[in-house]
Amino acid sequence: MKKTVFYYLGNTLIIASLLGFIYIGWPVLFVYLFPASPPSPTLQDFSLWIPRIHAGGKIIPNVDPFNESVYRAALKNGIALGKGFALPGESGVTYLFAHSSGLPWEITHYNTVFLRLGELEKNDEIAIWYKGKKYNYLVTSKKVVNPNDVRAVTEEKRNQLIIQTCTPIGTDWQRLLIYATLKK
Repeated sequence: MKKTVFYYLGNTLIIASLLGFIYIGWPVLFVYLFPASPPSPTLQDFSLWIPRIHAGGKIIPNVDPFNESVYRAALKNGIALGKGFALPGESGVTYLFAHSSGLPWEITHYNTVFLRLGELEKNDEIAIWYKGKKYNYLVTSKKVVNPNDVRAVTEEKRNQLIIQTCTPIGTDWQRLLIYATLKK
């Protein structure tokens, strides 16, 4: 009798583990199997598209990057543009940030929009649509910083685009920053 109980318990645990793995891994696998497509004309009022990694979405303007409740709410709907930073076409730093992953029960397309951001290399293109105009940027560099090292963004004085996400994927241990300049 005891062998039967352990037999069923063991099989049940194996099946539960496989279902848990699928539940957690499906959103990440979904991003690779079914990549996003460029934004539709209706999103071209304010959106981003990165062709190399098939990443993009609408941009939520004026999001306070230092107020966790505000930026978490915004990131459920798209990519955040930091409050006080330049809009595309303006002089200064345009600072965008979004999730690379999230909790399995919260993962949506927006929570994984920057999942593959680390794959970008120098001269990869990034497109931003703002008020019907397309701004093309070229990646110049990337770096990883500690979460509390905000100087990498706030003390930057050049006219450029900075895109940020958490790294390694599935953690918030560090921040990956992608730097890009407007293509002439």
